[in-house]
Order: sequence, then C-alpha cells, then structure tokens
Amino acid sequence: MDLYPLIKPVVMRFDPECGHRFAIAALRAGLVPKPPRCADTVLETRVFGIDFANPVGLAAGFDKDAEVVDAMLAQGFGCVEVGSVTPKPQPGNEKPRLFRLVEDRAVINRMGFNNKGVAAMAERLAKRRSRGGVVGVNLGKNKDTERAVDDYVIGAKALAPYADYLAVNVSSPNTPGLRTLQSRAPLVEILAGVRAALAEVQAAGGRRPPLLLKIAPDLTAADLADIAAVALGEDLGVAEGETGVDGLIVTNTTWSREGLKSPHKSQQGGMSGAPLLKSSTEVLRKVYALTGGRLPLVGVGGVFSGRDAYMKIRAGASLVQLYTAMVYDGPGVGARVVAELAQCLRADGFVHVAEAVGVDAKGTP
Repeated sequence: MDLYPLIKPVVMRFDPECGHRFAIAALRAGLVPKPPRCADTVLETRVFGIDFANPVGLAAGFDKDAEVVDAMLAQGFGCVEVGSVTPKPQPGNEKPRLFRLVEDRAVINRMGFNNKGVAAMAERLAKRRSRGGVVGVNLGKNKDTERAVDDYVIGAKALAPYADYLAVNVSSPNTPGLRTLQSRAPLVEILAGVRAALAEVQAAGGRRPPLLLKIAPDLTAADLADIAAVALGEDLGVAEGETGVDGLIVTNTTWSREGLKSPHKSQQGGMSGAPLLKSSTEVLRKVYALTGGRLPLVGVGGVFSGRDAYMKIRAGASLVQLYTAMVYDGPGVGARVVAELAQCLRADGFVHVAEAVGVDAKGTP
C-alpha cells in the first residue's frame, strides 16, 4: 500500500531540505513500504555491458552520500545513481537552497554539491558490494579546486571498485564555472584524464566501470555538436571502433524559467520537474541524432509517468531517470512508472524495451 498520499500533507509542511532529510531517515529506518515489483520481461535490457531489470533509474541528487541505495532499489528502481560526490567533504551553498514550485510540479535547487566526500562514500559502498543491484556514482568537483580534472580523477580512482558505472558531472548550474567545463578543450582534458586513470586501475587488476558524461539542457547547437564529437572519441585518441565515453546522461537541471507560475520561480539555481520534460527530451533527440545511435543515452528531466519515460525512450534513451517526481508522488513513483512503461511497450507490440529506443528518430511507428 502506498502511504505517501496520506502523509504528503505533513511532508509538504516541512522546509524542502528538512523534508528530504526526513525521507532519507525514514528509508534508512525501513519505515517506507516496498511497492509491488513489476517483473515484466519487456523491461529487461542490457546497456553499456550492464544488465538492468528495468530501465527506470533514480537520478543523482537524492542519495548524495549513498545512504539508502538498497532501500531505493527496493522501491522498484532498476538503478540508483548516488552523488554528486566530491573528493573533499563540503557543506554546499548557504540555506535556503531548495524550493518547491508546487504550481508547476517542479523544484529549484542551488545545493552546491553538499556531500561527505569520496572516502565516506567508498566506505558505504564497500559494505554493500555483495547485495546486487545497479549503482552508478556521479562525480563532481570541489568548489575551491582550480584544476577540475584532478578532482574527477581522484573520484574515479577512489570509487571505481564500487561503481557499476561512473558519471562525470560538468553540468550542475550550482558550482561556479562548472558548466564552462562542457566546452570542448576542458571537456577533452577531463575525459582524457579520467580515461587514463581508469586504464591505470584496470592495468593494476582492478575493474574499469563504464564512463558516462552528464550534460546540461541549456546548450547551443554548436555546444551539442562539440560534446557529441568528443563523446564519440574525437580529440581523445581512441582506438578504431571505440568511443570517448560509454554513454551520455541527458540532461541536468535548467536555468530556464519559461512558463513557470510559482512565486519561487525567481530563485536562483537549477530547475527540475514537469516543465523540463519537453525541452530535455528535445535535447535528447538532438544528441541521439548527433551520435547516430552509437552511444547509449540516459534520458532525464520531467519524468512523472510511464508515458513520459516512454517518450524519452522513443526519442533515443536506452535508460531513463527521475527524481523530482518523488517530491510530489513519493518514493513509490518509481515502481508506478516502471509498470506504466511496461504497459506502453506492450500496447505498441514491443517484446523488449531496446526495440523502442529511438524509434521516433528512425521514423518507426
């Protein structure tokens, strides 16, 4: 039974950040009921060498310090992405820094990568290595680090043993100068550095997890073309048939406030939620075209239903993620989206979700 509708009026009275901490505490204590699991084989998929029970994941930002990985997997998500995590612990930006836009079913945040650092995350993830489930780690940089590549290398080396995949986050709007790292030259430097670090890990007998890149929705056509070229391996000296990264996460939060109604719309920070669905899916569609379907894409932004997830898959996403929907619909939204997605796929005659990836871009009915 989903209890969230009953407690939502109480939760929504909390300051948003207090509400988030309350949710984490309840999940850690095992107080959140587990929803029925949808085990339809139409949802099973293999992406960048990893088997997923379903393609609906929890986006980074909710479980910043890997405190409730197993609890969220039990909520029906096919994957949980933790972080963003930085080499050194940092408190983030001044409060208040998280705002609900109830009228828009959206959120604005300017958290600023508040987290307990890579050592604490490595310790937590090491304790659950045998429990299974797909866990990605989203890597950020400390606010005061001048040479960004150093922080991403530190994070990659420290967390590679415990991550099913790593995501380089150069697209949060809440760390000064971070989004400039999406420009071609700094992006090449960062990805080359992380790739070299992971090669060292592998050469020493460790595992090399797939490497993903998370990008912003607020990019020009030229920016997207450069990112696609680098992601495919241009300027990175990759071997023939290889790519620069193993996948792209499209997209992070947006600076745009177009069409918002909430009185909080003027707050600084990144906006996520329902208003981001259309624009983030359009960026996804463009990136799928630019990469020619050669790279798996993770579609993020505005997913509240199975139909929303299905839209992103048809636009080119092999996987999808959500977070803001939980603010309004509770942790059980993941299981609901999974079940609704299975219905969408079956209704259109697909046997496996991979068959639906990019069909709109390909002109398939």
